[in-house]
Amino acid sequence: MHITMIGSGYVGLVSGACFADFGHDVVCVDKDENKIAALLAGRMPIFEPGLDELVARNVAAGRLRFTTDLTDGVKDAHAVFIAVGTPSRRGDGHADLSYVYAAAEEIAHAIKGFTVIVDKSTVPVGTGDEVERIIREANPEADFAVVSNPEFLREGAAIDDFKRPDRIVIGGDDPRALEVMRQVYRPLYLNKSPLIEMSRRGAELTKYAGNAFLATKITFINEIADLCEKVGADVQDVARGIGLDNRIGSKFLHAGPGYGGSCFPKDTLALLKTSQDYDAPQRIVEAVVAVNDNRKRAMGRKVIAALGGEVRGKTVALLGLTFKPNTDDMRDSPAIAITQTLEDAGAIVRAYDPEGMEPAKTLLPKIVYCKSAYDAADGADALVIATEWDAFRALDLGRIKQLLTQPLIVDLRNVYPRAMIESAGFTYHGVGR
Repeated sequence: MHITMIGSGYVGLVSGACFADFGHDVVCVDKDENKIAALLAGRMPIFEPGLDELVARNVAAGRLRFTTDLTDGVKDAHAVFIAVGTPSRRGDGHADLSYVYAAAEEIAHAIKGFTVIVDKSTVPVGTGDEVERIIREANPEADFAVVSNPEFLREGAAIDDFKRPDRIVIGGDDPRALEVMRQVYRPLYLNKSPLIEMSRRGAELTKYAGNAFLATKITFINEIADLCEKVGADVQDVARGIGLDNRIGSKFLHAGPGYGGSCFPKDTLALLKTSQDYDAPQRIVEAVVAVNDNRKRAMGRKVIAALGGEVRGKTVALLGLTFKPNTDDMRDSPAIAITQTLEDAGAIVRAYDPEGMEPAKTLLPKIVYCKSAYDAADGADALVIATEWDAFRALDLGRIKQLLTQPLIVDLRNVYPRAMIESAGFTYHGVGR
């Protein structure tokens, strides 16, 4: 199959490289000339484990190429995936669909023969209808069908998620389009990945509903963690106790500083705006969004309390800046609010992150950026773990103790057992423990 990805960002690049690895011929298109130049030179615009090797292998095999020329990229395609950004629109929180609609209009003039247009970007209900209208209006003679195929990729594990998905959701009602999509995903048949076909609007809503539910699980266990601290329980015990119930499951029951990243904050907000438009309030999701926003600064206050309630002139070593490990994504990272809370209270923040420091510099310009976890701890009054990178899971605690001015660890990801830290002579503060 000939596949074109419009947009060579996180979703487009990972999906395109994986499709090429399946044996399809893939063209990734992007208007950003610098991004395409970097990809042609073998440099990845994002950090994702294994992506550079995957791209290099398929470029060398001739199955994957990059271009800024949309017309050239689309002309021979059986399926054209729209994988452009849909950020929250400034002012009202709705998903900004301008990039999607602009891509649709360009695609309309470039397609030849029957072509399936695939909404891969995360879009509100009804977006596929508008994409179809735009293409039909721009090119009344075009032979095409629009389907929805939402992505379910976790940053840091995107390649494995794509190749071994829990499910593949395809929304549409054109028989020809559905058959093309079955052929596109046929290589996953051996993995017995469920392919679920539904209405286009159902597929669009499935993405938002899934992310909202996962965000709810995270927020639920975070509030239980607060209760655990009050009553003297350990939230990790409680999470295990409820997570072994198959109706609940153990995933997304890890207490911490709140969710961030490219999906949950944006998608929960967009779902709320859609629910308002259709007069179908989502009160649970409203509460999830509010609690999560408040929690991030609350974690900063937790650090301040651990330091005796006064941090002016004190130094905090912050380990981890990205919203999760194995990515360089800083979008809505809890570390941003934590840092701002500490800086507002007069603290100096020394930080280290294996991949996130460059993107963090524009967001957090006052931070002292360090060469390692130990460099960050040198002379600090407390060590705070904000992201659970593997590199932070086996720190030399003896060395850390010597570097800190006082033996204080605030573990916002519950990476370490309390007994282990306390036996090493530290005062320990976890989340819900």
